[in-house]
Amino acid sequence: MAMAISSCGVSLQWTNSSSYSSVVINNYEALIGGAYSNPNGRKKKIRSNPKNARNTRVQVDDEDTAVVNLIRSVDWVVLLDERGLDIGSEQMAELLGDAGNKGASRLSFCIGGPYGHGQQIRERANISIKLSSMVLNHQIALVVLVEQLYR
Repeated sequence: MAMAISSCGVSLQWTNSSSYSSVVINNYEALIGGAYSNPNGRKKKIRSNPKNARNTRVQVDDEDTAVVNLIRSVDWVVLLDERGLDIGSEQMAELLGDAGNKGASRLSFCIGGPYGHGQQIRERANISIKLSSMVLNHQIALVVLVEQLYR
């Protein structure tokens, strides 16, 4: 099954090959291998505040629309949110298996922006999970996510 990861925020820089998080992510991608079957679209970075809005609600809505536009109708959408279900590694493996059993052709993991997720993506998500009880920055959240996908 293909996987896609979208993230809102300027701090996530996987195009900078020398950054620590990029090195870690690239190593995990090599280990995961074929799961990333969509080489041109597996990771999408949504620029934080794409329309330079001063109002945080408008910023969240703009990021929300950008993420929702990346999601396909056949995607199983996993929202990564500090208020999501608290699951362990075994439950994450079950979640991945369940998505395939329910007919999804692609898993789409969504990491929110600095002010969280918008209403559209919350409504579209099949499940909301948290990676930690602590709030994580984008780079750390991505590293934790790919490590769990590798497990």
